[in-house]
Amino acid sequence: MDSHLTTTTTSSVFSAVSPADHTPTSASITHTLSLIQDNNHDPFTKIQAAKEIRRLTKTSQRCRRQFSDAILPLVSMLQSPSVEAKAAALLALLNLAVQDETNKIAIVDSGALEPIVTFLRSQNTNLQEYATASLATLSASVAKRSTIGKSGAIPFLVKIIDNGTPQAKMDAVLALSNLSSEFDNLKTILDSDPIPNLVTILKTSKKSSKISEKTTALLESLVSFEDGRVALTSEDGGVLAVVEVLERGSPQNREHAVGTLLTMCETDRCRFREPILKEGVIPGLLELTVQGTLNSKKKAHTLLRLLRESPYPRSEMEPDTLENIVCDLISQIEGEEQSGNAKQMLAEMVQVSMEQSLRHLQQRALVYTPSDLPIASSCGSLK
Repeated sequence: MDSHLTTTTTSSVFSAVSPADHTPTSASITHTLSLIQDNNHDPFTKIQAAKEIRRLTKTSQRCRRQFSDAILPLVSMLQSPSVEAKAAALLALLNLAVQDETNKIAIVDSGALEPIVTFLRSQNTNLQEYATASLATLSASVAKRSTIGKSGAIPFLVKIIDNGTPQAKMDAVLALSNLSSEFDNLKTILDSDPIPNLVTILKTSKKSSKISEKTTALLESLVSFEDGRVALTSEDGGVLAVVEVLERGSPQNREHAVGTLLTMCETDRCRFREPILKEGVIPGLLELTVQGTLNSKKKAHTLLRLLRESPYPRSEMEPDTLENIVCDLISQIEGEEQSGNAKQMLAEMVQVSMEQSLRHLQQRALVYTPSDLPIASSCGSLK
């Protein structure tokens, strides 16, 4: 009987929204806050209150601000023995953190990281998935990345890349990518041996996807360390996976991919030139010099120069042009197919370059008016 009354009362409070726009009334917000904050209420009521907070804050930035006082009691619910209570609280906190820096900081400062990290190693896949999503969101706060890195979450996030659900893998990569902006976090990520799992992600995901972009960005950071470079070249198909992103990824993905290979070659050209060349990188680099982003074009030009047989500049009589560099590289490529592709790409690159130059000249010609043109002094003497 008491349980029925509680359910009826809770339902009436949670339905106190405007039917037109589903905007909660001030009274319903106040009452929901009182339910989540009052420890005298039974667990069912608090779970329902957490679910209501999650619903109302899903798309409303204003509600996220209004329910900021719910953060501390929601964090306390994460310690509940009830899996349902943990899940309801975690999802409510997740929505409160979305696009709200103040709430992100408050959630971390309220002690949420310890139970969230515990959920990362839970056998309950839902809790693990919600916890990973929470860290992907919380790690967007630059102010708390160091704190999150010190919480012990990083090794578990790396494991989730290997054995988590597809959504958990995506969120784990996003969280690690965010956290990698801190040097200490980046070192912790590398110490957790993430590169085999990251290479697997690149091999199995669409090259233009968001997860591929974040994975390649993370690899670009990791190869700034010697251990990262060794791990990538030691992994079967590791360099090839990066080359494939360079060839078929989105513009941003390709920029990270060429940045990864360039970092390796700039660090130790003699050591990494051959592993990069043998994966057929030249056609993709040639395409980037014409069609890539501004940064991609610069990086592709630099990498092509580093990949040539001689690292030294040519004499003044033999200019160090891109065509000359590529001709050098083509002469070293083994296999007719690779060589043919590179030669075709070079021909197309030169053709595109000529067409762009012609269009530029035509555009310049169009801006001249008759008054801009020089008048020949001998016009009057013409017969």
